[in-house]
Amino acid sequence: MGQHDGGKPNPIFSIEQIMAPLERNMAQAGDYSFESIRRMGNAVPLWVHNNGDRLLELFLEPIGQDYWLRPGESVVVTSYGHWDDHPFETVYEPDRITVWCTSWFATVTYPNGQEVPEAHQRPDEVH
Repeated sequence: MGQHDGGKPNPIFSIEQIMAPLERNMAQAGDYSFESIRRMGNAVPLWVHNNGDRLLELFLEPIGQDYWLRPGESVVVTSYGHWDDHPFETVYEPDRITVWCTSWFATVTYPNGQEVPEAHQRPDEVH
């Protein structure tokens, strides 16, 4: 997250920049329940698909929720509420993709719209 300068991300940002969307959206959301978040509106979906041949961790920030996708599996991360600049930031690492929802409010669903539970398919060896 942060301002962009000439196409390069600037990693320096203030806590105020991070907290501003939370402060704006929290009053509207009321809580972090699936139903409350969806009622916020301004939905922006991000399709996440595991095109690899191994289990892929989807880590949703800033709350820190994990979901595990088998090869060929897809989910939809949807941002709700308001944000500054852009609704998502993504970081790929081997066997993991982190999606930062800049509004602080997001859901993870199957393509049919059903909620995916946190820790979905988490391997036993992961705490």
